[in-house]
Amino acid sequence: MFRLTTIRAATAALVLIALAAWSVHGDYLAREITAEIAILAILVLALDLVAGFGGMVSLAHGAIMGVGAYGYALANLAGLPPWPAALVGIVASTATGGVIGAISARLTGVFFLMVTLAFGQMIWALTFRADALGGDNGLGGIARPALPFVDSNDPLVFALYALLMLLACLLLCVAVLRSPFGHRFQAVHDNPARAAALGFAPERIRAQGFAISSMLAGVAGVLAAQHMQFVSPELMVWTASGEVLVVLILGGIGSVTGAMVGAAGYLLLKHWAAGWTDHWHLAVGLLLIAVVLAGGRGLSGLLERRRDA
Repeated sequence: MFRLTTIRAATAALVLIALAAWSVHGDYLAREITAEIAILAILVLALDLVAGFGGMVSLAHGAIMGVGAYGYALANLAGLPPWPAALVGIVASTATGGVIGAISARLTGVFFLMVTLAFGQMIWALTFRADALGGDNGLGGIARPALPFVDSNDPLVFALYALLMLLACLLLCVAVLRSPFGHRFQAVHDNPARAAALGFAPERIRAQGFAISSMLAGVAGVLAAQHMQFVSPELMVWTASGEVLVVLILGGIGSVTGAMVGAAGYLLLKHWAAGWTDHWHLAVGLLLIAVVLAGGRGLSGLLERRRDA
């Protein structure tokens, strides 16, 4: 069962404080990267919920995030204010994930992985070919939400707003995992036969967990649309979901806080390496190999192991 240990809570607090301080004292690029880290961390957190605690490794989360982004964009461009439009985007992602989860919940392992990949590709193809959604050109002119006393178009304000959303999603994820539903969800993963014998409905619980995870992915999608003020089918390409899985492995599966550590480490390394070579993937790949060979628990696992040593 999940436990929010002292080292995990301290790691999450340290990452948030460091990113906030970097945004306040850094330049425009620092604030943009901070917003990117927060958005990616929320999406990785969503995947960690189903992969790390439900055993459902998904390659559809990039597409589900894209549904949230497009839901927000379409509602906003239709005249709905940003906050109600954000609710539309989150509901759209939750509903999409609920359908995918309900259909895929009886599958496990590579079969579940391939079905989610197929759903993601279908969503991408429909979006890519839909003229009403802008097709390959995407949709622009998307508004950011109005925040009290500050201007959300200010890069610093938006970076801090994104970090607050990340904190809220982290707390929500912890609350879900520590709730009775979270205990049932993890029990189904640990021993589905015993969970069924206790009267649980494994397929329904797995589908509900996938829907909750999709809701978090929808939050990431809404934030991405607000950040870029533009959406395109590139959000839904299956490689985007693969990138999220790589970041999750890098940060640490099943730790929750690994999503933040992995997203920060991945994007900072990516931007640093891209400054001196076009082959920045090599640096990321070498780090991933090193982390896996060191025990496979990700960067957050290494931190916990050093503390316990």
